[in-house]
Amino acid sequence: MFRTHTCGELRPSHHDQTITLAGWVHRRRDHGPLIFIDLRDRYGITQVVFDAADDAAVHAIAADARSEYVLKVTGVVRTRPAEATNPDIATGGIEVKAVAVEVLNAAKQTPLMINRDGNEEEPLRLKYRYLDLRRERMQRNLIMRHRFVKFIRDFLDKEHFLEIETPILTKSTPEGARDYLVPSRVHEGEFFALPQSPQQMKQLLMVAGFDRYFQIARCFRDEDLRADRQPEFTQLDMEMSFVDMDDVLDVVERLFTEMVPAVVPHKHTLSPFPRLTYSEAVERYGSDKPDLRYGLELVNLTALLANSPFTLFSSAVQSGGQIKAIRIPGVAAYSRKQIDEVIDIAKQNGAKGLLWAALPADGAELRSSFAKQVDPSEMQAILTACEAQAGDMVVIVADSHKVVTAVLDKIRREFASRLNLADPNLLKFAWIIDFPLLEWNDGENRWDAAHHPFTAPLDSDVGLMDSDPGKVRAKAYDLVLNGYEVASGSIRIHQRDVQQKLFDLLGISRETSLLQFGHMLEAFEFGAPPHGGIAPGIDRIAMILADEATIREVVAFPKTQQAQDLMMGAPSPVEEKQLRDLHIKLR
Repeated sequence: MFRTHTCGELRPSHHDQTITLAGWVHRRRDHGPLIFIDLRDRYGITQVVFDAADDAAVHAIAADARSEYVLKVTGVVRTRPAEATNPDIATGGIEVKAVAVEVLNAAKQTPLMINRDGNEEEPLRLKYRYLDLRRERMQRNLIMRHRFVKFIRDFLDKEHFLEIETPILTKSTPEGARDYLVPSRVHEGEFFALPQSPQQMKQLLMVAGFDRYFQIARCFRDEDLRADRQPEFTQLDMEMSFVDMDDVLDVVERLFTEMVPAVVPHKHTLSPFPRLTYSEAVERYGSDKPDLRYGLELVNLTALLANSPFTLFSSAVQSGGQIKAIRIPGVAAYSRKQIDEVIDIAKQNGAKGLLWAALPADGAELRSSFAKQVDPSEMQAILTACEAQAGDMVVIVADSHKVVTAVLDKIRREFASRLNLADPNLLKFAWIIDFPLLEWNDGENRWDAAHHPFTAPLDSDVGLMDSDPGKVRAKAYDLVLNGYEVASGSIRIHQRDVQQKLFDLLGISRETSLLQFGHMLEAFEFGAPPHGGIAPGIDRIAMILADEATIREVVAFPKTQQAQDLMMGAPSPVEEKQLRDLHIKLR
């Protein structure tokens, strides 16, 4: 046997046993005749003692060992005296007295510090990702992710779901983002696409009679990247037959409620998850993915100030805009520089500026950027509507609905961070429902699907598809968590005539719909059951569970924000012969 125990396994109960360990040199401390090496593997760290008085040859090998050497050590477990125990590690009650050591592989000086976080720039970490992954933080993240995915599989198996794989090489269809295309060598001039999601496949599995399907699915989208996006990502793909919205939400809610204590027991969640309509979420929080761990709700002042003599207010309302405010507790003493920082946030998100009023805690005179433009009674009405108290500041945006919500959403999140309002160990899930089915695209002068073109309209709104498409609500639902959208789903269309009607509304011609979705339309004529599903994002949820700021910290080998793999050097040029085989010529 190569090793008898791992480096995180030994305890005082192993005293006097002869064991063999294998791992990396985490730290080495040379005290002349005594050398101490902390030997590390993914399970933990064990202190090994090399005594020159016992075996000079073994001591000499340890003297030459350096950080990240790979060693095989045989020795005897000794219980440490009480005053010498290390309470910071699980093996801190023992040490191993070495009787034999073998260098399995030497290591040159690493460009990253493995035994501590060196705060290196991310490009260096990604170039040497295999070294970065040796670090405790990264191993902890990936182990947690493994447990998260394993819990999903075990839970859904008990719920009678079947895990079924779907193709990676598939057909290019319009689904919102750009496809990654794969040229066919066999069929000249034709292409596969990598799936943005298994949406059509899972619906066809419902037609096939597999009434409860799931998959830990790899998906691909060629879109602009950010902290919570990667060009390739992983989602829990789920679909169920003979269900309505409540059935889907119930399964998912139980999944995550039971997952939290099992996978991240230091965190907690609240159940049942609250449900907010799309319009309510945007009205109260300025976002359809609000962080509900704190208040700072938006206050609508539009009706109150519609006839204000202050033209900035009245003109915003007359032009169809809104006036909304947020009361921020305890920041009335902000300096002008600090207030200007908040105004810059508003400008960066489309506003021309930001109005503010501060009520000093010491009872001093009100400070405000617009007090001279309104009479005292109007100012008091604003403060009363916002429930402002001494020490608070009220910030106001008067602009279009889009700008008002975008600005106040950003300001709300900014001050929650500054004031530490969010409990980092609370996982506050919520459902957002009653999304619009369609969104008007001004640039293209047409309707777009708000979610995707297979989402069913509410039964009560089907008649509006002909008369007033903008008012049609969808049987769609998102799961949000601590300010992120972590899952999106819907009850699907399962009748051909309704699906064709939606394609017509989206401006997809009959010819194009048959070409791109003919297989779906035909399948719906062979007894398709009512069905619906959802797709929680594994990477994004793991990021939140791990208290990380980007999903790159919970993905083993991620791409940069420029969609590059710095370790492998991809994307990269290919040989001319490969291009000829694929019938491709570069311009």
